[in-house]
Amino acid sequence: MLTFFIALLCIYFVMQTYTSFMQIGFVNDSKRKRAIILDTKTYQEAANYAIEKEKLALVSQFYDFVVFIVWLGFGLKFLDSILLIESNILKAVLFVDIFILVNWFLGLPFDLYKTFKLDKKYGFSNMTKALYIKDTIKSGILFFIFGSLVVAGIAYIIETLPTWWIFGFIFIFAVIILINMLYPVIRDKMFDKFEKLKDSELEAKIEKLLKDVGFKSSGVFSVDASKRDSRLNAYFGGLGATKRVVLFDTLIEKLSHNELLAVLGHELGHFKNGDILKNIGIIGFVMFVFFAIFGNLSDSLFLSLGLNNESYAIITLFMMFSGVLSFFLMPLISLISRHNEYNADSFGSNLTNKEDLVNALLKLANENKSFPLSHKIFVFFYYSHPPLVERFKELGYDVERERFI
Repeated sequence: MLTFFIALLCIYFVMQTYTSFMQIGFVNDSKRKRAIILDTKTYQEAANYAIEKEKLALVSQFYDFVVFIVWLGFGLKFLDSILLIESNILKAVLFVDIFILVNWFLGLPFDLYKTFKLDKKYGFSNMTKALYIKDTIKSGILFFIFGSLVVAGIAYIIETLPTWWIFGFIFIFAVIILINMLYPVIRDKMFDKFEKLKDSELEAKIEKLLKDVGFKSSGVFSVDASKRDSRLNAYFGGLGATKRVVLFDTLIEKLSHNELLAVLGHELGHFKNGDILKNIGIIGFVMFVFFAIFGNLSDSLFLSLGLNNESYAIITLFMMFSGVLSFFLMPLISLISRHNEYNADSFGSNLTNKEDLVNALLKLANENKSFPLSHKIFVFFYYSHPPLVERFKELGYDVERERFI
């Protein structure tokens, strides 16, 4: 069975590498052609950023592959040999915490390069060293407290229940729902500064829009995202009583009222079409399949790795290979997501109007330096949103002639 998992890992690495090379070559060719959607200068910058980002991904992918092999070859066995702890639950918590901490440390150079070199070069990152350290400490505290509790919970289920994978799935799925409910509150209390909109006219327009589609929220907030990044964004966060509309301060600054309403209209399209519940259902189904797989691994797999078939090993292997397995499911999940995005665009453009949505997307693309073209195989694997050219086409906007048709 170990041979099968290693073969799967190798295919995963080869496919990642292949799609990255295809994307780099495609963007290199495309940037020599006439600019579309973006102005000429931004078009070139967006292309260069996309290429540099993908080159960094190539190096990171190879690095991660080597680290993965090292863990399988002797890393997991070595870590097991030094954690001589009788309590299986405590051992699982320490084993997983150390595993994650080592991987975070090994991946830190790539994160620092992207944040402080690449993103600053293209005018995205406003992150300071002090803020980066502060965010890292806060994230670390959250992980080691709540993450350890979750690991302890799943380890207890593994150690005490014969068909643990069914109850483990229920437990983790419930944790994911809880995290989604608490996410806006956690961001508000520990990372970002949420404020009620100062523009009362805009707030009234948004509240009317929400009321028209029956969307109940705990409020409309602006967030000081610009202290970290200059890109524009908005989202609906939370579930139930914590549900709220969040606008980046950068978005409020750059978009007109009507364009903002068009962006929110798109997001409301996801709500009206039930996409949030659909996504939760998809996540639940995928997780259930993964738990069924890792809940029925043979003892021979663990023996070949020099481990015992116990909670610490099961949780770690789940974490290592769930990303690999997810990669092969991404084309289907992304296809569904892209379909939902088209429907949300249609709903949003009817709720407000197509011109405002197109103008908003044009500004978002230019401000975020989003290169509008991608290789088909890259879109197939990675794009949860349709390429901008395709979105504009569906909205009836001719990007070549820069007019509606």
